[in-house]
Amino acid sequence: MHPEPDDLKGRYERLKLLHQVSNVIHSSLDAAEALKLILGEAVRLMRASSGSVALFNPTTRFLEIEASFGLPPDAAALKLRLGEGITGWVARHGKAARVGDVAGDPRYIAVRPDVRSELAVPLEVNGEVRGILNVDSNKPDAFTKEDEQLLQDLALQAALVIRNTWLYEQLRVKARLFESLIRVGQTISSALHLDEALQVITREACVLMDAKMCSLLMLDETREWLDLRASFGAGADYLGKPRLSATESLVGIVVRRQRPIQVENVQTSSRYQNVEVARREGLISLLSAPLVFSGQAIGALNVYTGQPHSFSNEEVRILSALADLSAIAIEKARLYERVVDLEEQLRQNEKLSAIGLLAAEVAHEIRNPLTVMKMLYHSLDLQFPAADPRAKDARVIADKMDHLNRIMEQILHFARSAEPQLTPVNLNQLIDDLGLLTRHKLTNQKIQLLRRLDPDLPRVMADATQIEQAFLNLTLNAVEAMSEGGKLTIITRSLRLPRRSPAPTHVAIDFKDTGQGMTPEQRRRAFSSLLSTTKSTGTGLGLAIVAKVVEAHRGKIKVKSRPGHGATFTVLLPIDLTGTNSAAAEET
Repeated sequence: MHPEPDDLKGRYERLKLLHQVSNVIHSSLDAAEALKLILGEAVRLMRASSGSVALFNPTTRFLEIEASFGLPPDAAALKLRLGEGITGWVARHGKAARVGDVAGDPRYIAVRPDVRSELAVPLEVNGEVRGILNVDSNKPDAFTKEDEQLLQDLALQAALVIRNTWLYEQLRVKARLFESLIRVGQTISSALHLDEALQVITREACVLMDAKMCSLLMLDETREWLDLRASFGAGADYLGKPRLSATESLVGIVVRRQRPIQVENVQTSSRYQNVEVARREGLISLLSAPLVFSGQAIGALNVYTGQPHSFSNEEVRILSALADLSAIAIEKARLYERVVDLEEQLRQNEKLSAIGLLAAEVAHEIRNPLTVMKMLYHSLDLQFPAADPRAKDARVIADKMDHLNRIMEQILHFARSAEPQLTPVNLNQLIDDLGLLTRHKLTNQKIQLLRRLDPDLPRVMADATQIEQAFLNLTLNAVEAMSEGGKLTIITRSLRLPRRSPAPTHVAIDFKDTGQGMTPEQRRRAFSSLLSTTKSTGTGLGLAIVAKVVEAHRGKIKVKSRPGHGATFTVLLPIDLTGTNSAAAEET
């Protein structure tokens, strides 16, 4: 049998309407706007007086009204369980419901007193009922079977729109999260001090995850307890809670297993240790991610929401990525603090070395006149009668001069014990390490460090600690000369001295600054005695120590400079101390 003309006409009109509606509801990728368009077209097609779109919230497991038309303002707060009301019944059974008289239907829950009839159809996304499209009328039996079919056809179109807008929204949120993650990573990495880094991490994590509160817990030295090290948005109750056991607490499980965990409601969870604190603070859902560096967990990053929330896989990945960045930032801050401590130790070693060198020079200066005094004393051959008080005085003078001589011997022996302990040293590596050590000081002083290092530079037999100290002093000397900022260039190269030598015999290291330069008198006295320095600021010992170290390595140091044009200090070291030709160095 062929369809009747009226049936064909009706079908054509329905398809025409659906095509027009489809063009309208596909015009927006904004989820909220798309739902309003869908509902508006449904109400118009059905000639309804009101309507709503309710979507299923998987976190709360309620049907929540996301768009409405013609309903009172408080209707937006209505939440229905599956099976509750006509809307809940449709959601549970996945079937349409057409009610000609709502007053006679026990399922009906009144939202508007004038409603007489209702038509509700399921919205299926990927085979699952994700919401309900509902229209109402002030007239009884307002909707026909053809209306029901038309609304179901519209629901199919609407489901596609909803799916596309959700996908778009997910991609948009994902892009925003990753953009934020990059920005947060840069912010976290810029923090140098540990406490500052921890505060930045918790603040940025709270903003990134749109959370109520964020906390960062770290293992103590025993790795048995987790201590709260930083938080953002936490109240007094949370800040005052006891430390957590790394073996018994929920966060401890995150750290031990090195895997994130989420809890839908910490206020009712038997695994969460501080339920009362969570209730007083208004904390509900928790996502905790481990802080892992070099395969070892060091703590956990936690975000809490103030509303029930099911964290998506994307949110879990984002927080895990942030936790990884945070672990790196924490270790970087720790390393920076160790570098600062190491720099301070080097400066203390510099002072100790200066004291030792100063003591040695004092001993040399005192020993010479002391020797003359002893010789003159013995040449006087002072002989006094035993009863004469001067005899005792003469013996005391002789004893004290011997005592002074022994002290001088001990000081000189101490100075000789600091002779270099020679091992093969890679000077390029030592200079790279020095750059790491001083980079923050150079940055703070607005000084650019350039290195032009000979990749084929041979190793030298030297005491790495003493040479590093000498290079550090030359760097700090350059920093003092460039109080307004500038450029420090360190150059290494190998030399043949004499030039006809078949292989390099020496290495040269240049420290070239763009500072204020030196006068001829300053150049002449740059490496002068520790006791005769004329430096107006600082210890005045840095360059003298450099000279002593270079001299102990049978090398040489020179300076080229003129006022206003910077200075270049050149250290010349023999590759093999055992075969050094000191005269050859003069050729440079």
